[in-house]
Formats: sequence, C-alpha cells, structure tokens
Amino acid sequence: MSDKILSSIFEFLKDYKDPENNNSFNRKNSNIQVVEKNGNVNVILSVTKQHLDKYEKLTSIFKEGLSKLDGVLSVNVALTSENQTSTSEKNESRFQIDATDIIAIASGKGGVGKSTFAVNLAVAMSQLGKKVGILDADIYGPSVPRMMGISGRPEASQNKKLIPLESYGIKCMSIGFLVSVDTPTIWRGPMVMKALEQMFNGVEWGQLDYLIIDLPPGTGDAQLTLAQSSKLSGSIIVSTPQDVALNDARKGINMFKRVDVPVIGLVENMSYFICDNCDEKHYIFSHEGAKKEAEKFQIPFLGSLPIDKELRIQSDEGRPACIDKPEGDIAKKYLEIAKSIF
Repeated sequence: MSDKILSSIFEFLKDYKDPENNNSFNRKNSNIQVVEKNGNVNVILSVTKQHLDKYEKLTSIFKEGLSKLDGVLSVNVALTSENQTSTSEKNESRFQIDATDIIAIASGKGGVGKSTFAVNLAVAMSQLGKKVGILDADIYGPSVPRMMGISGRPEASQNKKLIPLESYGIKCMSIGFLVSVDTPTIWRGPMVMKALEQMFNGVEWGQLDYLIIDLPPGTGDAQLTLAQSSKLSGSIIVSTPQDVALNDARKGINMFKRVDVPVIGLVENMSYFICDNCDEKHYIFSHEGAKKEAEKFQIPFLGSLPIDKELRIQSDEGRPACIDKPEGDIAKKYLEIAKSIF
C-alpha cells in the first residue's frame, strides 16, 4: 500500500516546478524528500532564501492537494534552508581535502563493528604503501583514538589549522582528541555540522592517497551532509548477517544511491565464530546474509570477517590486527579487502 501511495504522491508533485532549478518535483529532484508511513506523509523541501515566498506558496498547495489522495491520512510539509548555495557553488565541495580518494565507512545501525573495520582498513592500506588519513566523524561516540592507540590534543600550525595526530603512519583526527573520554557530546545538528566542517577544512591533512571516514551509524543529517559535501569517491557498508542489521544496511545503501555516491561494496562483519575446542566455524548471526544482500543490490561483496576475541582485545588496547599480528588470518583478510578497493 505504501508504494501505491508514494507513487500517487509523486504523480501529483510532478506537475509542479522547483523554483530553484525549474525541474519537476519528481523522484530525481534532490531538493525534495518524501517519507510516507501508514498514510502519514512528510515532505521536506530544500529551499533558498531568494525563492522562499514561492516555496511557501507551494507548501499550501502540496498540503491541500496531497491530503485529498487515497490512503493519505495526514500531510506535513517542512522547509529546510540547508541548501542555500547558488548552482555554481553547488559544484564545489564545501568540505575540501587534498585526497585522491575519500571513502566513507557506514552502517545502518550501531554495534556492527564499523569503527573496527575502518581502523583496520586504514592500517591495511597504509601497509600497502598508501598515504592514509582517518577521520572519526562519529561525533557522539568517537572510538578511533582508542583503537589507534593514540591520545593527546592536536597542535595548531602557522596557518592556524590543527595538525592531525599520527599513529602507525596514519594521520588521525577525531572529536575524541578535543573532549574528555567521559564527556558526552551534547550537541544539536548545526554544532555537529560545524565540528565536521572544522575537521575537514581546519586540519592540515597534507596530501593523501586515501581518507577513510568513519561515519556515525544510521542515515541522519550528519551522514547526509558528509555524503553531499565532501566529494566522496565511494562508500563501504558494514553489516552483520542477521535480518535486523541488514534492514538498516539497506537504508544506508539507498541513501548513498540517492546522493549519487557509489557503493564500493558490502562487508559482512561478525560473520562466524571459530571455536577454540573444535576449530570449526559457527554461524551465530545467520549465514551469508550480507552476501545475498549484495547480490540483490548488484554491488560487490568485499568479504566476511569473524567475530574474534583477539580482535576485540586488539581494538581495546589500540593495536590494530595488521600491526599486532600481520601474518594472522584476520590481518590477511583486511589486506585482501584493501587490495580489492585499489
């Protein structure tokens, strides 16, 4: 029923032109988002100040027209002024770093080992001879400093930019360097966006082959802004095999598709457990769920990683697997994934 309602909504909206770009309000127009659940419709319009009066008129038209559609119980139309740049300015990245490739590591939900993957992928790339930086963009739960075994406060350069801290030859920046480990980051959206912009533009990153961004879990404002503003080369989705995690992974995949960021591939983390006694694989969280999901979305499946006690200890103690046991099976898996991305 939801798909039918959504189709009828866009059938109505397509007859109206976007004041900003004169394009129809169809599914391809990035200035409109439509969310429908159980007949309740939310429409979000990205607007510019110079056309604000026109958008306000459309708000009334959309509310009245959409409320008459079959199956629609309520309509809310919200205006957001996030997109206030001219068309020419939109082509320029708001967040700029001198990196050949910028790769976002994302997950639809927390607790799937996204940060562990991001750190070990960065180390694997560095060991393959690449100049690598890692940006911990998880403002509310920064874990990269601990996993990289690094602490302290970045110093300012002569250009009044922060100098990233280095660990294992990798340049690191995290909000965790600037706040106490026990201090909660109680910030609203605009403060988060300002902090992320500062960690991009206000840091002396130098020239990098790869910048790895450890995104916050989910598909909220921070993730969307980074995807749209940082000229991402691509994204990697990390998920565990069970359905509850894959449901959220799908949202991440669809978000990146919506903003035209290529999905480099899907990784299945905590795929299996190898028993110390029998030395056999046990599939605790189902089996090959992420691989099947990758096939469904026609995106590469980058590999499976086990749930492993030693990997947990290495992360807690700031010794990534590729550093602590470079000849181990897990380190080899990360190197294989890194090689597949080049």
